[in-house]
Amino acid sequence: MKDDHPGKQVEVWFQDEARIGQQGTLTSVWAQTGSRPTAVKQTEYEWCYLFAAVNPLTGASSALVTPTVNTPYMNKHLEFISREVGPDKHVVLVLDQAGWHVAKALKVPPNITLLHLPPYSPELNPIERIWAYLRSHYLSNRVYRDYHELFDQTTIAWNLLSEGRLQTITATDWLWRAV
Repeated sequence: MKDDHPGKQVEVWFQDEARIGQQGTLTSVWAQTGSRPTAVKQTEYEWCYLFAAVNPLTGASSALVTPTVNTPYMNKHLEFISREVGPDKHVVLVLDQAGWHVAKALKVPPNITLLHLPPYSPELNPIERIWAYLRSHYLSNRVYRDYHELFDQTTIAWNLLSEGRLQTITATDWLWRAV
């Protein structure tokens, strides 16, 4: 890869999308032994989607909250990643094979190369851990008034993740050994 992009620093980023909805996630809570704590569970059916990409070694990231997933939104996210890294770097973006990741209409910027994971292998994408962290720490056991609040709270939750926290959540032995 370095030979194909002389004079540029090559970075490996991981990308995925998560559906965040009003149905939410129930998680464990601390309670007195023998008690049975209650938790709210909303049963409405609105969602937003969080497109995110992270460099696990630096914690650098790019994210986009959208009303749905499709190729135009993926194109926007690729533009954001491209701008985030700048012209002096080249990103190998590791992602799954969702339809909008392999669509013919996908416009991949020149400073990004897509590397698709094998089917059914989410354990190879460390960004999956971020979804669990966001849900357990910021987005679970709550009710959202409407779609706008859901959208806003998803944005706020993502923005609460520092580069250091993203490094910690996405740290994997195999990735560090490769470096």
